[in-house]
Amino acid sequence: MDARLSYPRLPALSAQSPSAYPGHMSASDAIRMIDTGAVLIGYEDHGPPDGEPVILLHGFPYDPRAYDDIWPGLVADGNRVIIPYLRGFGPTRLRAGAMRTGQQAALADDLRALMDGLSLAHATLAGFDWGGRAACIAAALWPDRVRGLVTANGYNIQNIACAHIPAPPEAEHRLWYQYYFHSARGEAGLAANRAALCRLLWRLWSPEWQFDDDIFAHSAASFNNPDFVDIVLHSYRHRFAYTPGDPALDDIEHALAAQPVITVPTISLCGLADGLGTPATPDPDAVKFTGAYARRLLPGIGHNIPQEAPGETLAALRALLAASPGAYSSA
Repeated sequence: MDARLSYPRLPALSAQSPSAYPGHMSASDAIRMIDTGAVLIGYEDHGPPDGEPVILLHGFPYDPRAYDDIWPGLVADGNRVIIPYLRGFGPTRLRAGAMRTGQQAALADDLRALMDGLSLAHATLAGFDWGGRAACIAAALWPDRVRGLVTANGYNIQNIACAHIPAPPEAEHRLWYQYYFHSARGEAGLAANRAALCRLLWRLWSPEWQFDDDIFAHSAASFNNPDFVDIVLHSYRHRFAYTPGDPALDDIEHALAAQPVITVPTISLCGLADGLGTPATPDPDAVKFTGAYARRLLPGIGHNIPQEAPGETLAALRALLAASPGAYSSA
């Protein structure tokens, strides 16, 4: 399957210039690039330039297509919607000398650099999986930059110091892919079978989602990024402290080791059919959110919440954009 997923080489691009990359978007939806120093971040930019900024962040192994049924509604409301490709995905590229790190601090630092490069003083954030981690970190460490947060599955900041503590076997078996990536065999397997492996994860993590070949192929093209394998492997090794991170990000990682609380208004969306594990009751993450906070449980929804439950995701974003802190409820 990998052989059929071609991702064209990008031409040299200047910051914020439209890309010639045809990809899998319509001609009117040009991908833009912005140079943040170590990373050339590809992003999609929809809506009026002076609209209220909303940033939508995908996870692994997904891409911005997860938000295709969400961003048009936000644009119709007058918002500016920015959807970046995370490092290792799609047109986003790292400089030759940059460390191919997938650690949580790198994801958050890329988000902050994107906002700085676009001169966004603040934004409302939504994210799931890796993107949810970046959004949670930004909300925790730089709350003045985050108007509101929609997070999938609650508090997503890794507690690396405790990563060595085993979970119950019922939970451990769901993390097989992470342990696979810790090995040389897993490294070779991801490189050789990235599309098949990622499609398997889609099925396992969203068992009730009936996606078809076209839906998967539209996102799978983004996995052919030349840094995809290195960044994925580093992410799943670093979170268990099996490999060092980028020294330039030590300050961020040190701050995250304290497991900082999130003070910005937050709505957590949790899928009750998530193959990685169903949400616990009562909510164990509630203590991590000290501002206005609501958790909404979604029956029949798996891990890819935006693409499986676009209506609920859009409603959560609209609630944050329309309301002052404390003005929404968990209903």
